Amino acid sequence: MKSANSLLEDLQRILPAIAANADRAEQERKVPEENIALLKSIGMHRAFQPKKYGGLEISLPEFADCVAALAGACGGTAWAFSLLCTHSHQLAMFSQKLQDEVWGENPDATASSSIAPFSQIEEVEGGVLLSGEMGWSSGCDHAEWAIVGMRRKNAEGELVYSFGVLPRGDYDIRDNWYAMGMKSSGSKTLVIKNAFIPNHRIEAAKDMMEGRSSGFGLYPYSDIYYTPYRPYFASGFAAISLGVAERMLVAYKEKTQNRVRAYTGASVGTATPALMRLAESTHQVAAARAFLEKTWQDHAEHGRHHQYPNRETLAFWRTNQAYAVKMCIEAVDRLFSASGATSWMEGNEMQRLFRDSHMTGAHAYTDYDVCTQILGRELMGLEPDPTMV
Repeated sequence: MKSANSLLEDLQRILPAIAANADRAEQERKVPEENIALLKSIGMHRAFQPKKYGGLEISLPEFADCVAALAGACGGTAWAFSLLCTHSHQLAMFSQKLQDEVWGENPDATASSSIAPFSQIEEVEGGVLLSGEMGWSSGCDHAEWAIVGMRRKNAEGELVYSFGVLPRGDYDIRDNWYAMGMKSSGSKTLVIKNAFIPNHRIEAAKDMMEGRSSGFGLYPYSDIYYTPYRPYFASGFAAISLGVAERMLVAYKEKTQNRVRAYTGASVGTATPALMRLAESTHQVAAARAFLEKTWQDHAEHGRHHQYPNRETLAFWRTNQAYAVKMCIEAVDRLFSASGATSWMEGNEMQRLFRDSHMTGAHAYTDYDVCTQILGRELMGLEPDPTMV
């Protein structure tokens, strides 16, 4: 069985090829097939897949290290592929029947998602008929399944946020991903028309956060499935922001070392402002990594002890990563603003890192304005605001 350390070592060997594809990936507006093949060749897609189907079940800190390294080569590839990986953790909380359908005949299968509950459903015998135009499905071109959000009434008539899983043949992909950042993530729209989703492919989000889903307890010796699904699902966003920021430190040094001012010929790399910017951003990125690593390790410890987090711990997990993303974006901005006009040219790595960095802070889960309210309410002993998740 491949270890997490060997997975990171294998990843390091293929990163130059993935980095070489970064411009093409942006032009194609999706992850190149070559990148997917390279990442699957080292088994990274099996990171959170149950061992029963050949998965690795590696820890969250180990996975996040791989995602950060991948993001330094191509942010869009890291964004899409990390989600294909984390969705396997979510699928492992569904019924055994669903997992057999996904991985029984194709253990390499992955799922993309569109989890905002914008769909419309009709209750029918044995399940629901679902329709909708479900956006932001990163990596959908490379997935055999999709996880989609819905609101379904429970026995008391209350609408319950839930997820349904569909095979690729039950939806079309609308090629409408034209974005400034994460261009290569291929986050397109799934078009679904009256697709039948049986009950064994549906789970309530709250059940998956509290250990009541159909798949709970299927893997009693696992260290990663006795945990809420959401922190694993969202883990990649901050890891990508970190990886982009760490790469920006290197790119800035490489560019600035030999840079001279156009009109005076003065060296930029030895000038005090450049040194100060590099030093502060280096400290800031190092602080973000230390903060994230502590948070990810806390996730892993809870999983190893089969201990669900309390509400305060969840609030910190939910908001820590958004603060780390904020620090990483600030570090990138500080360097990019002093990198000269040539850094704005299309095809220059630094402008891509700048754009991708800001995209990591644009996801609903990394919105720091929302996160400060969530944590502030928890610190003051107030009940959570149901309009903020």
